[in-house]
Amino acid sequence: MVACEFQPGLEGIPAAQSQVSFVNGQVGQLEYRGVPIEALADQSSFLETAYLLIWGEFPKSDDLHTFQEEITHHRRIKYRIRDMMKCFPESGHPMDALQASAAALGLFYSRRALDDPTYIRQAVVRLLAKIPTMVAAFEHIRKGNDPVRPRDDLSYAANFLYMMNEQEPDPFLAQVFDTCLILHAEHTMNASTFSARVTASTLTDPYAIVASAVGTLAGPLHGGANEEVITMLEEIGSVENVQPFLDEKLATKSKIMGFGHRVYKVKDPRAKILQKLAEKLFAKTGGDPSYEIALALETAVAEKLGSKGIYPNVDFYSGLVYQKLGIPTDLFTPIFAIARVAGWLAHWREQLETNRIYRPSQVYIGEHSLSYIPPESR
Repeated sequence: MVACEFQPGLEGIPAAQSQVSFVNGQVGQLEYRGVPIEALADQSSFLETAYLLIWGEFPKSDDLHTFQEEITHHRRIKYRIRDMMKCFPESGHPMDALQASAAALGLFYSRRALDDPTYIRQAVVRLLAKIPTMVAAFEHIRKGNDPVRPRDDLSYAANFLYMMNEQEPDPFLAQVFDTCLILHAEHTMNASTFSARVTASTLTDPYAIVASAVGTLAGPLHGGANEEVITMLEEIGSVENVQPFLDEKLATKSKIMGFGHRVYKVKDPRAKILQKLAEKLFAKTGGDPSYEIALALETAVAEKLGSKGIYPNVDFYSGLVYQKLGIPTDLFTPIFAIARVAGWLAHWREQLETNRIYRPSQVYIGEHSLSYIPPESR
C-alpha cells in the first residue's frame, strides 16, 4: 500500500463519488443534481427538492402529489416518543433532544431491510415527516405544554410554523421558510454528511444514520454557527460599534461567526439568496436593527479580509431570517437538520448502491516496545 500524506480533517481528500450535489467555491456555484440552487430557491418547493435529491430526478406531478400525501399522513409521532421527550431535562439543547428522538424512531420502524425498496421509501417518508414534528414538540414540552398536533391541510413549511405557534402562518412567511429549507437541504461532503455516509456504510438502519448526522451537526463548527451570529450581532449592539468589534477580533485572531468557508472563496450563493429573503421579510414585517449591523459588518469584513476569500456564509443571514419568523435561537440548528435530512438520505441511498465500509488508515505517532510496569511500581 502506498503511503498517503496526512491531511488534518481529511481536507481535500475525496471520500466518495457522488451525483447528489456540486460546489465550485471559486465562483460561488452550488447545484443539486445539476440544477442551480438559484433556480430551485426561486421555482421549487422543499419537498420537490427533497425528492430530486433522494431519488435523483424531478417527480412528475402525480408522483409529487403522492409523495406529499405520504409525508402528510406520517407527520404524527408515537405517544411513547412524546412521553420520552417529556422526560428530557427542560434545559437540554433541542439538538440533543432531536438526536435522541431520531434514534428512538428506529425502535419502532427499523427492520434494516436495505434490499427492500418499500422499506427504503417508508423510511424516507417517515424521517422527512416526523423530524419537524419532533422539533416542534420538544419546543412545547420543555415549556411544560402539550405539543401542537400537525394539520393535514397545511403545506410542509406552513405546518411546521403552525406547530410552533399554533397559528396558521401568513403564506408569505411559509414560503420564506420553505425556501430556507431548500437552501439547507444539501451541501456535498460536509461533516454531518460524511458522518451519515460512514454510519450508512455499516448497513445500519436510516434512523441511526440520521441520529449520527444530527449529533455531528450539533457542533458549533458545523450547524451551530447561525446561533453564534445572532449572539455576535447582539454583542456588537450598533452600527457604530462594528469597526471597533472587528478590529478587536482581528487583533486577537478570533473567529468572526458567519464568515469564511472551507469551500467558498467568494460570497456563499446561499447567503446571497438569504439576504434577499431577509430584505423581503423586513419590508413586509418591519425592519430589524441587527440587519443594519450585519450589513455594516459585511462591508467592513470585505474591506479587511475580502482579499483572503473570507465572505459571508449561509449562517450569516439565516439566523436573522429565522429570528424574524419568531423561531427561538436554539432551534436554528434543529431547523438546519429538518432540511438536511433530505441530503443525508440522498447520500444514504447513494452509499448503498456501491457500499464499502469506511476504514481509513492512520498515521501512528506514539511510542513502541514499552515495558509493562506493575501498579505498585508506577
